[in-house]
Amino acid sequence: MATATVNIRDSCGVDLSSGLEDVSVSFEINSAVQTFPVFQYSPENVQGPGCTVDPREVTLPGCSCLSETCVTAVSCSCLQTHGGMYSSNGILLTSSRMDSYCLPIFECNAFCSCSDSCINRVVQRGLRLSLEVYSTSNRGWGVRTLQSIPCGMFVCEYAGEVISLTEARRRQLAQVSTDNNYIIAIREHAGRGSITETFVDPCKVGNIGRFLNHSCLPNLFMLPVRVHSVVPRLALFASRDINSQEELTFDYSGGYRNKSPVELKSDAIVQASRTHSLQRKVCHCGARNCAQFLPLDLSVIK
Repeated sequence: MATATVNIRDSCGVDLSSGLEDVSVSFEINSAVQTFPVFQYSPENVQGPGCTVDPREVTLPGCSCLSETCVTAVSCSCLQTHGGMYSSNGILLTSSRMDSYCLPIFECNAFCSCSDSCINRVVQRGLRLSLEVYSTSNRGWGVRTLQSIPCGMFVCEYAGEVISLTEARRRQLAQVSTDNNYIIAIREHAGRGSITETFVDPCKVGNIGRFLNHSCLPNLFMLPVRVHSVVPRLALFASRDINSQEELTFDYSGGYRNKSPVELKSDAIVQASRTHSLQRKVCHCGARNCAQFLPLDLSVIK
């Protein structure tokens, strides 16, 4: 997967993805923020230090469906094994949403015989919405949508370097209080004490997801979605209908609708943690249920 260096100074109207996304990623600059971060834009996860599996390598088996789209579990091995998670128009089904319980999501992959238009291919199609990075009044850079988004629609990935726990710990301990920490730790509990951890850091290599702000009452929620690899993609879906020009946010702690991760009933509980150095930082989300401070997870450095 190609990457492109993003180094914006004072110009406008530039596609932040440099054509790597099918939809242009725009941005708006005003005087509230003086500098724009320099990073490599990548639409997907890339292999980082300590990661033993290339996230772009196809390692999962595929189905042998000859039809244009996989329809039923009777004929499709992917749907037999993992079930269908999307409607015919690509909306996440209610049974797999975070407000009930989280089931593992596996999409058809490069080894599958179905076409690229298969309904079980959503996250892998990448960005399809018009989004804009802009300067917020009090929270640095943020992301807003330039079109309405229905509940359950895939919005974007939180893509970056997939790194090991050791590397995540090293990077976090090297930060100072003024640094923003972008590391997300996804912990998937699959029963019988089995826990799979994935660490993604979009600080140096990432996509538009790195600009999403935290909210204690977010309009997005994160789910791990596997496509070609056992390494999950961190996909963000709309938790409600979202109007054009609304800022897009998610809960850095992995909670949803003011529920902490441990309160979510799940066959495979997902916990996401994005910490901001070791110092608690004030939350400016403005939600009526605001916790006053951004989530802080010390498990990475313990």
